[in-house]
Amino acid sequence: MSKIVYVTRRERFNAAHKLWHEEWSAEKNLEVFGKCSNPNWHGHNYELFVTIKGPINEETGFCMDLKVLSTIIKSKVTDVIDHRNLNLDIPWMAGIKTSTENLAVVIWERIEQEIKEAGCQLHCVKLYETENNFVEYYGGE
Repeated sequence: MSKIVYVTRRERFNAAHKLWHEEWSAEKNLEVFGKCSNPNWHGHNYELFVTIKGPINEETGFCMDLKVLSTIIKSKVTDVIDHRNLNLDIPWMAGIKTSTENLAVVIWERIEQEIKEAGCQLHCVKLYETENNFVEYYGGE
């Protein structure tokens, strides 16, 4: 019987964004979103941790080749959003508030199928916005 392991890959990217409701006044946006509502945007040095799970392949000793996992993350996420404005430059974020919570969910949706096709299951997307603030998403509702 194969043992199930959890493997995590870390990637990094930088991106700008702004949290803002057009219907609200500048004062209310500042009250709710604080510095994140800066009209001239602001940026983060994000750290993305993608954890997969699956059986260990007896031939390779891997759950998944980490080069393959890195390629999936880079092609679907980091190469697309690195040094970009999440509000303006990223079509798959259009109409979605660019909070770290929403970004983690969208990243999950972008990589889940390719990870399945590679023979593993996506377990967790952990996204650090700052060294003190991060989101974990495990799929589902």
